[in-house]
Amino acid sequence: MHILLSNDDGYLAEGLVALANALRKYAEITVVAPDRNRSAASNSLTLEMPLRAHSTDNGFIKVDGTPTDCVHLAITGLLDKEPDMVFAGINHGSNLGDDVLYSGTVAAATEGRFLGLPAIAISLVGSNPTHFETAAEVAANLLKQIINQPLAKDIILNVNVPDVPIADLKGYQATRLGQRHKSEAVIKSADPRGRVIYWVGPPGTEQDAGEGTDFYAVSNGYVSVTPLQIDLTDYESINALNAWLPKVDCL
Repeated sequence: MHILLSNDDGYLAEGLVALANALRKYAEITVVAPDRNRSAASNSLTLEMPLRAHSTDNGFIKVDGTPTDCVHLAITGLLDKEPDMVFAGINHGSNLGDDVLYSGTVAAATEGRFLGLPAIAISLVGSNPTHFETAAEVAANLLKQIINQPLAKDIILNVNVPDVPIADLKGYQATRLGQRHKSEAVIKSADPRGRVIYWVGPPGTEQDAGEGTDFYAVSNGYVSVTPLQIDLTDYESINALNAWLPKVDCL
């Protein structure tokens, strides 16, 4: 098996190194990652300038672009051999609930799926996480499971791991995405020249975080595994929307 690895924390991130070291025991690994931190880049592609890719001393390939750029470039022309799947992470912090809409880590996995490959995004929960070896072992366990029972190519797994020693994990739970309250207000400040600047505020606190959600699983010591899909269509609303739309004679 040939696995493409990427992330949004940059090619030197501790989580990415831990993930590569864990997975290369079971598969051929190629790492294509941003040349710097690109957290919250979401699914953005760089279209107005060329991308540059460089091999680094640790064997990784760094790209001066977003996580989505990295995976897109790797699969559509950079690599001589197309990978069998994509792993993104280990993210330095959670990607729970609404976070997946902004996450560069989840976006890297999404791009892999968009280009036809099964993909997993894995994150270590916490504001300053330390137990990357735990998340790396979780990733290896999931990979071994995939080798025994392959994932469908239309699936993305969003995995969040509590920041605890591996022995303290209670297990794995299949979950749905929870929801947060709206984000905190922006923080108004000033630059050294006295000009007004704004910092995006922290994400909202947990709102929908009951049993069955990713928030609940992680807070209770379980690895949260949420299946994601690219199709965002609200199928249940199509008929109601069709009845609501203006009629031809209204044009």
